[in-house]
Amino acid sequence: MADNGSAEGSVWPMPKFRFEVDLGEGLHNVTFQEVSGMDVENQVIEYRKSNSSVFPTERMPGVEKYGNVTMKRGIFVNDNTFWDWHSEIKMNTIKRRTVLIKLLDESGAITMQWQLNNAWPTKITSTDLKSDGNEVAVDTLEIAHEQMIITNGY
Repeated sequence: MADNGSAEGSVWPMPKFRFEVDLGEGLHNVTFQEVSGMDVENQVIEYRKSNSSVFPTERMPGVEKYGNVTMKRGIFVNDNTFWDWHSEIKMNTIKRRTVLIKLLDESGAITMQWQLNNAWPTKITSTDLKSDGNEVAVDTLEIAHEQMIITNGY
């Protein structure tokens, strides 16, 4: 188990290779090869104060903006999970979900969790096919969301 610094000893960063994803709607503990794009940024608002003698611009934080999260997963026989979720999009309506991405320690306990609120699939990229290849077939799912809440272990 990773040392939390409460006792004597070294403090180590968490490895990133043990994680699980909960896509909601009965799709718990879905295994993925890779999850990326969990980022947030604040747009910058530049404002010039009119009572300043030198008229510099003041920079203030604006609206938060979340990037799309990309997930890669091997293709399994008769598993159309991504495609079924994507097919729910009908004329600007989609059943939005709460997606949980959980970083686990070596005992399987959650050490950090990213909660993506109001998530929905924006893009699915299926595998490329090559007759001389020996790689695993991988689907890529890109999801948009409106809020990311980060919590630490329970």
